[in-house]
Amino acid sequence: MTQPTAIYSVYDASGTTGVGKGNREDLAAFVSDISPTETPILTALEKGTASAVLHEWTTHALATAAANEKVEGDDDAIDAAVPKTRFNNRTAISNKVCGVTATQMAVGKTGMKDAMAEEVMYKLKEIKRDQEVMIHANTAKASGSDSVARKSAGFPTWIITNVDAIGADPTGDGSDTATNGTQRAFSESQVLAVSQLCYTSGGKPSILNVGPFNKRVASGFAGNQTRHVTASEKELINSIKVYEDDFNTLKIVPNRFTVTRNAELWDVEQAKIAYLRPISITDLAQIGTTTRKQIETEWTLEMTNPRAHGIIRDLTTS
Repeated sequence: MTQPTAIYSVYDASGTTGVGKGNREDLAAFVSDISPTETPILTALEKGTASAVLHEWTTHALATAAANEKVEGDDDAIDAAVPKTRFNNRTAISNKVCGVTATQMAVGKTGMKDAMAEEVMYKLKEIKRDQEVMIHANTAKASGSDSVARKSAGFPTWIITNVDAIGADPTGDGSDTATNGTQRAFSESQVLAVSQLCYTSGGKPSILNVGPFNKRVASGFAGNQTRHVTASEKELINSIKVYEDDFNTLKIVPNRFTVTRNAELWDVEQAKIAYLRPISITDLAQIGTTTRKQIETEWTLEMTNPRAHGIIRDLTTS
């Protein structure tokens, strides 16, 4: 069949040419964004306060346990006090700036009412993602200067007591980085060994933080050989969310923003995010007809007691 001559169709009425030019566009009144915003460790850690750009804290350990028998009535010498250890980390400034023109504020929009409010919302989410990346980064602390940004030391630079790795360990005070070694497959025996080390040191890790690939590996650990099928729903469960060994119960958390070659055992009671300046939204000077806002925070990772945590480094990621 053919179209009758001179008929008025949708092809004539749409676009910038044609007779009608009057058909309204079909634009959905929402914006689709699947960018991940989960920040598992940033969310899990307690929030503390810093009062200087060099944030310090101390740790203490009891004297080594041993047989303790004394003669009745003995006038003993004083037992020496166990010295404390002082640690520190540098605060880092994280910020984002958004700008919107007066014209964009005025025109009709889809999926939003206020362009600036939307931009601020996006930037707040982006800063949280950046913080999560920095928490896990193998980055040493740096004091910075008038031209160089300060750096907060990331998790891998603190762990030297409870480790399974091929590469060399760092000093363990955030001042230098771990050395990468030859990558090898993630295994259940590694988790068991490091969990035991944490227990021996006095730690109680509750989170096993891994990248997406090694989350799949963890779901194949021998401790989960039995698979459960819900017959009525035809559902096969092939995943581990919690792994309990002889010493600790670990929630296995997949993390898009972690260092994927590492698996981290976190004792969330022995680490904090210490804020020198909580997140603030500040109006910046207007340039022409553009409105600008700055979203900024200053914070550091406080590894309250590094001996409570563990790490498995140098893992394959595919």
